[in-house]
Amino acid sequence: MPGPPKPSRSTPDAMLDPRVIDPHEELVSYEGMDQAEISQIVRVLIAVREWREAEQRLRFESRTEMKLNETDMKALRFLVASKNLEENVTPGALAEHLSISTASTTKLLDRLETAGHIERAPHPTDRRALTISITQSTHDAVRDSVGKVHAKRFVAAARLSPDERETVIRFLAELSGMETTVSL
Repeated sequence: MPGPPKPSRSTPDAMLDPRVIDPHEELVSYEGMDQAEISQIVRVLIAVREWREAEQRLRFESRTEMKLNETDMKALRFLVASKNLEENVTPGALAEHLSISTASTTKLLDRLETAGHIERAPHPTDRRALTISITQSTHDAVRDSVGKVHAKRFVAAARLSPDERETVIRFLAELSGMETTVSL
């Protein structure tokens, strides 16, 4: 039983299939694998690509809806987590988390404050410092967009057995550690 036929280059997912992009096995060996096994691996790669594209769409939609850039969104996610943990955030702590300069942090905070996303207040124990907090309306907006998607991911991961989760963790960690010179 030979399994599914080899794809043609005209199929939408052909660029993920080594039988199309690497037919002479110069980059990856699939010797000893039957067509069904290669097709299943390609389905994994398709699922990863679709998840990545969905993640990019979510981030783009959230940034567009809130009129923010990626760094602004990272700052708001940090402020949400800090609020949930009841921790004070200083401009310095935010700059460190975002790996940006204090000058860039000041500009970011000015932008977020003008847009009504954050509030600055005196630090409760250090008279020289300020604390940054997310406004309740922005907290709710972040929770209702990114938060709900994250909750769905948590539920999907919770449905896996502990062994399946370890397999996914190992797989994603290996993907994350890959160095690429070519973008497919």
